[in-house]
Amino acid sequence: MEIINVHTPRGLVLKGAMWGDNTMNTVVIMMSGICSNVFQNELLPATGKLLSENEIAFIAGQAMDAFSFISYSNTVTKTQTTTGVVNDDFSQVYEDVDSYVKYAKELGFKKIILAGHSLGSNKIINYLANTPDDFVDSYIVTAPIDLAHFFDCIKDKKMYLETAQKFVEEGRGSSILPFLFMGFSPMCAKTLLDFYNAENLKNCPVVSSVGETKSLKKIRINGSFVIGSRDSMTNHDAEEFIRKINSYTKNPDANRVEIIDGASHIFYGMHEEYAKVVLGIVKGQQL
Repeated sequence: MEIINVHTPRGLVLKGAMWGDNTMNTVVIMMSGICSNVFQNELLPATGKLLSENEIAFIAGQAMDAFSFISYSNTVTKTQTTTGVVNDDFSQVYEDVDSYVKYAKELGFKKIILAGHSLGSNKIINYLANTPDDFVDSYIVTAPIDLAHFFDCIKDKKMYLETAQKFVEEGRGSSILPFLFMGFSPMCAKTLLDFYNAENLKNCPVVSSVGETKSLKKIRINGSFVIGSRDSMTNHDAEEFIRKINSYTKNPDANRVEIIDGASHIFYGMHEEYAKVVLGIVKGQQL
Protein backbone atom coordinates (compact mmCIF):
# COMPACT_ATOMS: atom_id res chain seq x y z
CA MET A 1 0.00 0.00 0.00
CA GLU A 2 1.19 3.49 -0.89
CA ILE A 3 -0.25 6.74 0.49
CA ILE A 4 -1.09 9.07 -2.41
CA ASN A 5 -1.69 12.82 -2.60
CA VAL A 6 -4.70 13.82 -4.69
CA HIS A 7 -4.94 17.53 -5.47
CA THR A 8 -8.34 19.24 -5.71
CA PRO A 9 -9.05 22.50 -7.61
CA ARG A 10 -9.73 24.29 -4.32
CA GLY A 11 -6.21 23.43 -3.17
CA LEU A 12 -6.99 20.73 -0.62
CA VAL A 13 -4.66 17.75 -0.93
CA LEU A 14 -6.62 14.60 -0.15
CA LYS A 15 -4.83 11.57 1.30
CA GLY A 16 -5.77 8.36 -0.49
CA ALA A 17 -4.10 4.97 -0.67
CA MET A 18 -3.14 2.76 -3.61
CA TRP A 19 -2.41 -0.92 -4.05
CA GLY A 20 -0.63 -1.91 -7.25
CA ASP A 21 0.61 0.65 -9.76
CA ASN A 22 0.03 2.08 -13.20
CA THR A 23 1.76 -0.82 -14.95
CA MET A 24 -1.59 -2.56 -14.44
CA ASN A 25 -4.22 -1.83 -17.09
CA THR A 26 -7.23 -1.52 -14.77
CA VAL A 27 -7.82 0.45 -11.58
CA VAL A 28 -10.76 0.36 -9.20
CA ILE A 29 -11.29 3.61 -7.29
CA MET A 30 -13.46 3.17 -4.21
CA MET A 31 -14.88 6.27 -2.55
CA SER A 32 -15.44 5.56 1.13
CA GLY A 33 -18.15 6.70 3.51
CA ILE A 34 -18.12 8.68 6.74
CA CYS A 35 -15.14 7.88 9.00
CA SER A 36 -14.19 5.13 6.57
CA ASN A 37 -10.50 4.92 5.77
CA VAL A 38 -7.78 2.31 5.33
CA PHE A 39 -7.00 2.39 9.05
CA GLN A 40 -10.57 1.97 10.33
CA ASN A 41 -12.37 0.07 7.56
CA GLU A 42 -10.86 -3.34 6.77
CA LEU A 43 -12.99 -3.53 3.63
CA LEU A 44 -10.56 -1.22 1.84
CA PRO A 45 -7.24 -3.03 2.47
CA ALA A 46 -8.88 -6.44 1.97
CA THR A 47 -10.14 -5.38 -1.46
CA GLY A 48 -6.91 -3.62 -2.38
CA LYS A 49 -4.79 -6.62 -1.45
CA LEU A 50 -6.84 -9.16 -3.43
CA LEU A 51 -7.19 -6.98 -6.52
CA SER A 52 -3.51 -6.05 -6.68
CA GLU A 53 -2.57 -9.73 -6.31
CA ASN A 54 -4.61 -10.24 -9.48
CA GLU A 55 -2.96 -7.42 -11.45
CA ILE A 56 -5.74 -4.91 -10.81
CA ALA A 57 -4.79 -1.65 -9.11
CA PHE A 58 -6.95 -0.29 -6.30
CA ILE A 59 -7.29 3.25 -4.97
CA ALA A 60 -9.03 3.98 -1.67
CA GLY A 61 -10.67 7.33 -2.38
CA GLN A 62 -10.61 9.08 0.96
CA ALA A 63 -12.44 12.42 0.84
CA MET A 64 -12.73 14.97 3.64
CA ASP A 65 -15.14 12.82 5.62
CA ALA A 66 -12.90 9.73 5.63
CA PHE A 67 -11.50 10.89 8.96
CA SER A 68 -13.24 12.44 11.92
CA PHE A 69 -10.67 15.23 12.32
CA ILE A 70 -7.44 15.66 10.35
CA SER A 71 -5.17 18.36 8.93
CA TYR A 72 -4.73 18.64 5.16
CA SER A 73 -2.31 20.75 3.17
CA ASN A 74 -3.86 23.44 0.98
CA THR A 75 -1.81 24.46 -2.05
CA VAL A 76 -3.94 27.56 -2.71
CA THR A 77 -3.88 29.11 0.77
CA LYS A 78 -0.42 27.64 1.54
CA THR A 79 -1.70 26.58 4.94
CA GLN A 80 -2.78 23.47 6.82
CA THR A 81 -6.55 23.04 6.77
CA THR A 82 -8.15 21.12 9.62
CA THR A 83 -11.27 19.34 8.45
CA GLY A 84 -13.02 15.98 8.45
CA VAL A 85 -16.46 14.78 9.47
CA VAL A 86 -16.40 17.43 12.18
CA ASN A 87 -16.79 20.28 9.67
CA ASP A 88 -17.23 18.59 6.29
CA ASP A 89 -18.42 20.52 3.24
CA PHE A 90 -20.84 18.25 1.41
CA SER A 91 -21.07 20.66 -1.53
CA GLN A 92 -17.57 19.51 -2.53
CA VAL A 93 -18.57 15.87 -3.11
CA TYR A 94 -18.38 16.10 -6.91
CA GLU A 95 -15.00 17.81 -6.89
CA ASP A 96 -13.45 15.20 -4.59
CA VAL A 97 -14.59 12.25 -6.74
CA ASP A 98 -13.58 14.06 -9.92
CA SER A 99 -10.11 14.66 -8.49
CA TYR A 100 -9.57 10.95 -7.83
CA VAL A 101 -10.81 10.00 -11.31
CA LYS A 102 -8.50 12.53 -12.96
CA TYR A 103 -5.61 11.37 -10.77
CA ALA A 104 -6.08 7.82 -12.11
CA LYS A 105 -6.47 9.11 -15.66
CA GLU A 106 -3.21 11.05 -15.43
CA LEU A 107 -1.43 7.90 -14.22
CA GLY A 108 -2.37 6.33 -17.55
CA PHE A 109 -4.71 3.53 -16.52
CA LYS A 110 -6.50 2.13 -19.57
CA LYS A 111 -9.65 1.20 -17.66
CA ILE A 112 -11.16 3.01 -14.67
CA ILE A 113 -13.90 1.41 -12.57
CA LEU A 114 -15.44 3.81 -10.06
CA ALA A 115 -16.75 2.20 -6.89
CA GLY A 116 -18.28 3.45 -3.68
CA HIS A 117 -19.25 2.07 -0.29
CA SER A 118 -22.07 3.44 1.88
CA LEU A 119 -22.19 7.24 1.46
CA GLY A 120 -19.32 6.83 -1.02
CA SER A 121 -21.83 5.15 -3.35
CA ASN A 122 -24.10 8.19 -3.22
CA LYS A 123 -21.06 10.31 -4.03
CA ILE A 124 -20.20 8.35 -7.16
CA ILE A 125 -23.83 8.39 -8.33
CA ASN A 126 -23.73 12.18 -8.05
CA TYR A 127 -20.46 12.27 -10.00
CA LEU A 128 -21.53 9.86 -12.74
CA ALA A 129 -24.80 11.74 -13.26
CA ASN A 130 -23.08 15.08 -13.72
CA THR A 131 -19.66 14.54 -15.25
CA PRO A 132 -19.18 15.67 -18.85
CA ASP A 133 -16.17 13.34 -19.12
CA ASP A 134 -16.07 9.72 -20.24
CA PHE A 135 -13.07 8.65 -18.13
CA VAL A 136 -14.99 5.98 -16.19
CA ASP A 137 -15.71 2.67 -17.92
CA SER A 138 -17.96 1.08 -15.28
CA TYR A 139 -19.06 1.44 -11.67
CA ILE A 140 -19.71 -0.62 -8.55
CA VAL A 141 -22.30 0.81 -6.15
CA THR A 142 -21.99 -0.92 -2.76
CA ALA A 143 -24.45 -0.51 0.13
CA PRO A 144 -25.71 2.98 -0.82
CA ILE A 145 -27.88 4.86 1.65
CA ASP A 146 -31.25 6.53 1.46
CA LEU A 147 -30.10 9.66 3.31
CA ALA A 148 -33.49 10.58 4.79
CA HIS A 149 -34.03 6.99 5.95
CA PHE A 150 -30.49 6.97 7.34
CA PHE A 151 -31.40 9.91 9.58
CA ASP A 152 -34.73 8.31 10.48
CA CYS A 153 -32.77 5.34 11.85
CA ILE A 154 -30.98 7.60 14.33
CA LYS A 155 -32.68 7.25 17.71
CA ASP A 156 -31.79 10.81 18.76
CA LYS A 157 -32.54 12.45 15.40
CA LYS A 158 -34.95 15.04 16.87
CA MET A 159 -32.46 16.05 19.56
CA TYR A 160 -29.61 16.19 17.02
CA LEU A 161 -31.46 18.53 14.68
CA GLU A 162 -32.98 20.75 17.37
CA THR A 163 -29.64 21.21 19.12
CA ALA A 164 -27.83 21.95 15.86
CA GLN A 165 -30.50 24.46 14.83
CA LYS A 166 -30.28 26.18 18.23
CA PHE A 167 -26.50 26.46 17.90
CA VAL A 168 -26.81 28.00 14.43
CA GLU A 169 -29.48 30.49 15.55
CA GLU A 170 -27.17 31.55 18.40
CA GLY A 171 -24.30 32.16 15.97
CA ARG A 172 -22.47 29.00 17.01
CA GLY A 173 -22.76 27.09 13.76
CA SER A 174 -19.04 26.30 13.70
CA SER A 175 -19.07 25.02 17.29
CA ILE A 176 -18.81 21.30 17.95
CA LEU A 177 -22.03 19.79 19.24
CA PRO A 178 -22.07 18.28 22.77
CA PHE A 179 -22.53 14.73 21.50
CA LEU A 180 -20.87 12.37 19.03
CA PHE A 181 -22.71 11.96 15.74
CA MET A 182 -24.11 8.40 15.85
CA GLY A 183 -21.71 7.73 18.70
CA PHE A 184 -18.53 7.82 16.62
CA SER A 185 -17.59 11.34 15.55
CA PRO A 186 -17.79 14.95 16.73
CA MET A 187 -19.60 17.28 14.34
CA CYS A 188 -20.21 21.02 14.10
CA ALA A 189 -23.79 22.26 14.19
CA LYS A 190 -23.82 23.69 10.66
CA THR A 191 -22.20 20.55 9.27
CA LEU A 192 -24.89 18.32 10.76
CA LEU A 193 -27.66 20.45 9.25
CA ASP A 194 -25.87 20.60 5.90
CA PHE A 195 -25.54 16.81 5.92
CA TYR A 196 -29.23 16.38 6.73
CA ASN A 197 -30.13 18.71 3.86
CA ALA A 198 -27.51 17.48 1.34
CA GLU A 199 -29.68 17.27 -1.80
CA ASN A 200 -26.73 16.04 -3.88
CA LEU A 201 -26.61 12.87 -1.76
CA LYS A 202 -30.35 12.14 -1.70
CA ASN A 203 -30.16 10.05 -4.87
CA CYS A 204 -31.31 6.65 -3.55
CA PRO A 205 -34.65 7.50 -1.87
CA VAL A 206 -36.20 4.05 -2.20
CA VAL A 207 -37.39 3.81 1.42
CA SER A 208 -38.16 7.42 2.39
CA SER A 209 -39.17 8.80 -1.05
CA VAL A 210 -37.28 11.96 -0.01
CA GLY A 211 -34.91 12.92 -2.80
CA GLU A 212 -34.57 12.18 -6.50
CA THR A 213 -33.84 9.27 -8.81
CA LYS A 214 -33.02 11.25 -11.94
CA SER A 215 -29.32 11.01 -11.12
CA LEU A 216 -29.46 7.22 -11.49
CA LYS A 217 -31.25 7.63 -14.82
CA LYS A 218 -28.60 10.07 -16.06
CA ILE A 219 -25.71 7.61 -15.66
CA ARG A 220 -24.56 6.81 -19.20
CA ILE A 221 -22.62 3.59 -18.52
CA ASN A 222 -23.51 0.18 -17.10
CA GLY A 223 -22.28 -1.12 -13.77
CA SER A 224 -22.88 -3.32 -10.74
CA PHE A 225 -24.76 -3.08 -7.46
CA VAL A 226 -23.60 -4.97 -4.35
CA ILE A 227 -25.17 -5.25 -0.91
CA GLY A 228 -25.12 -7.50 2.15
CA SER A 229 -28.33 -9.39 2.89
CA ARG A 230 -28.25 -8.08 6.47
CA ASP A 231 -27.64 -4.41 5.63
CA SER A 232 -29.39 -2.46 8.40
CA MET A 233 -29.92 0.66 6.25
CA THR A 234 -32.41 -1.01 3.90
CA ASN A 235 -35.64 -1.20 5.91
CA HIS A 236 -35.15 -4.96 6.45
CA ASP A 237 -35.12 -5.97 2.78
CA ALA A 238 -31.67 -5.51 1.32
CA GLU A 239 -32.34 -7.29 -1.96
CA GLU A 240 -35.49 -5.29 -2.70
CA PHE A 241 -33.64 -2.11 -1.71
CA ILE A 242 -30.72 -2.60 -4.11
CA ARG A 243 -32.84 -3.96 -6.97
CA LYS A 244 -35.16 -0.98 -6.73
CA ILE A 245 -32.19 1.39 -6.93
CA ASN A 246 -30.95 -0.44 -10.02
CA SER A 247 -34.43 -0.20 -11.57
CA TYR A 248 -34.04 3.57 -11.86
CA THR A 249 -30.94 3.30 -14.04
CA LYS A 250 -31.05 3.75 -17.81
CA ASN A 251 -30.54 0.05 -18.57
CA PRO A 252 -31.11 -2.05 -15.40
CA ASP A 253 -31.08 -5.40 -17.24
CA ALA A 254 -27.51 -4.72 -18.37
CA ASN A 255 -26.32 -4.16 -14.79
CA ARG A 256 -25.13 -6.82 -12.35
CA VAL A 257 -26.70 -7.19 -8.89
CA GLU A 258 -24.86 -9.14 -6.17
CA ILE A 259 -26.32 -10.02 -2.75
CA ILE A 260 -23.73 -11.24 -0.24
CA ASP A 261 -25.56 -13.58 2.10
CA GLY A 262 -25.14 -12.80 5.79
CA ALA A 263 -23.18 -9.57 5.27
CA SER A 264 -23.93 -6.35 7.15
CA HIS A 265 -23.71 -2.76 5.93
CA ILE A 266 -19.97 -2.65 6.66
CA PHE A 267 -19.39 -6.33 5.74
CA TYR A 268 -18.01 -6.96 9.22
CA GLY A 269 -16.14 -10.27 9.26
CA MET A 270 -16.84 -10.72 5.54
CA HIS A 271 -14.36 -8.32 3.96
CA GLU A 272 -12.64 -11.06 1.99
CA GLU A 273 -15.98 -12.31 0.64
CA TYR A 274 -16.75 -8.79 -0.56
CA ALA A 275 -13.32 -8.48 -2.16
CA LYS A 276 -13.90 -11.72 -4.05
CA VAL A 277 -17.19 -10.40 -5.42
CA VAL A 278 -15.48 -7.22 -6.64
CA LEU A 279 -12.71 -9.28 -8.22
CA GLY A 280 -15.33 -11.39 -10.01
CA ILE A 281 -17.09 -8.28 -11.30
CA VAL A 282 -13.87 -6.76 -12.62
CA LYS A 283 -12.63 -10.00 -14.19
CA GLY A 284 -16.02 -10.47 -15.82
CA GLN A 285 -15.64 -7.09 -17.50
CA GLN A 286 -12.17 -8.00 -18.76
CA LEU A 287 -13.43 -11.02 -20.74
